[in-house]
Parts: sequence; C-alpha cells; structure tokens
Amino acid sequence: MSMGCCNLKSDEKQISELINAKGIETIRVVFVDQHGILRGKTIVSSAIKSAFENGVKVPSTLLLKDTSHRTAFPIWSSVKEVSGVTFNGANDVILRPNPKRFYPIPWSPHSAFIFCSVEDLNGNEISISSDAILSAATKALKEAGYVAIFGLEVEFQIFRTIDECLSHEKAIMPPTPVKTENLTQGHQYLTEAKYSEVEEVLDELRRMSEKLGLEPQSIEIEMGPSQFEFTFAAADPQTQAERFVLFRTMVKEVCFRRGLHASFMPKPALPNAAANGWHLHQSLITIGGNPAFVPKEEHLLSNEAKGWLAGLLDNAEACCLLTNPTVNSYKRFTPYQLAPNQIQWGRDNRGAMLRVLMHPNDPASRIENRVADTSANPFYAIAAQIVSGLDGMTRGLNPPSATETPYEGHQALPSNLYSAIEAFERSNLFPKYFCNDFQSYMTTLKRFEWDRYLMSISDWEQQEYFGLF
Repeated sequence: MSMGCCNLKSDEKQISELINAKGIETIRVVFVDQHGILRGKTIVSSAIKSAFENGVKVPSTLLLKDTSHRTAFPIWSSVKEVSGVTFNGANDVILRPNPKRFYPIPWSPHSAFIFCSVEDLNGNEISISSDAILSAATKALKEAGYVAIFGLEVEFQIFRTIDECLSHEKAIMPPTPVKTENLTQGHQYLTEAKYSEVEEVLDELRRMSEKLGLEPQSIEIEMGPSQFEFTFAAADPQTQAERFVLFRTMVKEVCFRRGLHASFMPKPALPNAAANGWHLHQSLITIGGNPAFVPKEEHLLSNEAKGWLAGLLDNAEACCLLTNPTVNSYKRFTPYQLAPNQIQWGRDNRGAMLRVLMHPNDPASRIENRVADTSANPFYAIAAQIVSGLDGMTRGLNPPSATETPYEGHQALPSNLYSAIEAFERSNLFPKYFCNDFQSYMTTLKRFEWDRYLMSISDWEQQEYFGLF
C-alpha cells in the first residue's frame, strides 16, 4: 500500500466518496513508464466508475518510447512481440487503476493521481512494466525469507526560467531546452544564509511532499549552484519507488507554476553546475522481524551483509543500465567529486560506490549505494539492487577488503552508456528473476537512444575541427 493513501480503504466506493467530498473534478490516470516518468490520460471524475470496471485504454507505444518520445521498435513493418504482448500497429493496452494508489494533488486541489498497472487486452499484467519488475524482485526476496528497507537521498536543481523556448522553430523532438539562471550562487554547502534565500520555494516543496504522504526528513543546500537535496524516511521498495516518482513529478510541476525550472538531469551542461546523484540506503529484515545487517562486532559483517554487499559489487556493471540509464549519466562519474567511478566499497567513505554504515546494536545498519542518479526509473533501479544482493547471498559470495582510496582501483564503472548496455546484455542475473524479454527490451530501447546520440554533432567537435580542416 502506498504511504500517501494509508487513510483510505482499498475499495472503489471509498475512492468515489473521497472524490465527492474533496470536490475533485479530474483524475490523472497514470502509470510509471520505462523511464520512471508518469504517463496516462486525464478523465473527468464521473468516469472513474467506468475506469475501475473496464480500465483505460492507451496506445501500447507508450511502453516503446525512448527518452526523446520516439518509438524505438518497428511497429509498422512487422509484428513486434515483447513478453507475449503484440505491439503491432500501435494497438491498445489497458491501464488498471489501483484504489490503494490514489493521491489528491495538493498543488492542484481539483485533481488527483491514480496509479495503474499496465495490462494486455486479456487482463494480464505486462511483465516488462515498472510495477511487474519490482514485484518480481520483492517476491523473490520474500521467498528467500527477507524483506528490504530502502532510504532515499535525492539531489536536484531549481533554476529561474528566463526563456521558455516556446517559439515554433524550437518545438523540435526533443524540444529545445529552456534557458535559465541560478537561484543561488552555490559552492556554499549547508550554509544557513543560502537556505534562507530559497526558503520560500523549499518550504512549498516540503509541504507538498508532506501532503502527498512522502515523509520527507531533511532539506539541504547542496554544493552546486541552485542544487538541493531531500531525504525521506525509510520504507519498503514499492513505497520508495512511488515516492521518488511522485517527488520528481511534484517538484517539476510546482516549480513550473512559479516560473521556475526543476531539473533532475545527472550532469547539466551549465557553467559550474554540479552533478545530481540518487543515493540508495538499503538493509534487510528477516521475515521474523530481525535486522539482518547488524554485525556482532565492530568492523565485522553479518553473513547476509557479506552476500548482499558482494552481490551489489559483482553485478554493479550490469546494473548501471538501470541505475544510470542515460547518455548523460556517465558524465557524473568524475574522480574526487563525491560520485564513484570504481566498483568498490568503503566504511563510511563517501567516495566509494558502496558506503557501509554498520555497527553492533545499531538496527539502522545499512549499505548506501552512491552509484545511481536521478534519471533512473526507481522501480527498475530498486529491483536491480534487490536481485543483485539476493544473488550474492544465494551464491555465497564474499566481498573484497574495504577500500581507503575509492578513486584508485582496478575495476571501473562503465564509462559510457554503450558499455553499460553491453554489460547488461552479457549478464545472467536478470533472466533468473525477470521475464525473458526484459533484457532485449531494455537493450533495444537504449541502443536506439545511443545510436541517436552517435549521430549528433557535439559542440566539442565543431570547435575542434570546423576551423582546422
């Protein structure tokens, strides 16, 4: 059950009553797509009964879009089947609303979100969808006798919009980026005066987060200009994945209404801009309710922690396609900038990919994975963490020694999206836990994006060669 609707009973009648009580006029019937972006249709409130009974039809191509919103699969020239679903001719799939995932929208009081699963026309959940992939991971972990707990740290930027780039010639695909300027000068990490400068907008984002039930814990001025961080209370994987999507959506929508532009891009091409990371704190609890990562002695690891840690390391390269899914993601892996570039772990070391925080008698003992960025689909990224850790425990893997020099190592993270695609494609991990087509589905999407990138001419190339030759 999503945390934002814990006060609601899980039946359609209660949702209808809530809609009437709050004067909700429109309902955004949405699902989390392959990029972690909300897509769907808006219906009038009187249509909710039909939506519950019949679902809401949308084009199946929504599952086939790359980050430019282009369809990455050949739907017109041949029958394309993915995971048992035929996508030929941009046919329909069904969004099935879940009454337990209903969120009145605090910045748009006449409207609400209702999250949906994605089904084929026979009523079967599509196994490559965000919900299905995360459910498969959590089910496998439960069968092994554990549940996972995750904590989120999310970095992002807010800029003042100075040009929305709405002229006709700028309506390209993807659209021309808006022009912006900073809200804060930056490079004054956790400085009180800088927080005060932007307190009004951060207060609004915090209040909206609280009204959505996202349980924010802290708000920080980060290092870079106009860069901020929100952290959230620990919770189960489904709750945290949904929180991330709702938070990212809320921040962008609320800021837009203020004439601001919020960006979760991993490494914006702006002067002096910092990179945005997404740090995933993770721990295990046995089905009996015992914290599995608490060591018996200082500087020792429990058996579960050893396996989980080793699994995260062993599968890190392959998982990058899910934790760092864009061309831009790999511009963040810069040495000595608090983002990892090597596959290593360290004890309370913020330069290491895995920062281990484990002490005797500390039930909050956990692993912080610092590799992911804010362009990730959180359903896929969290699922990847779960199956990687479970794989390490199942195989009885042991981690190497902790590093004291996180930027000196012999196993680097992928340097670009192409390397991540290849590692993902080689991995034997994902077919064990997910549907057979998940690997080919993701590699098709991401190779399409990579090929478009290769055909673009960069500013560096223009400067380097235009005058020389």
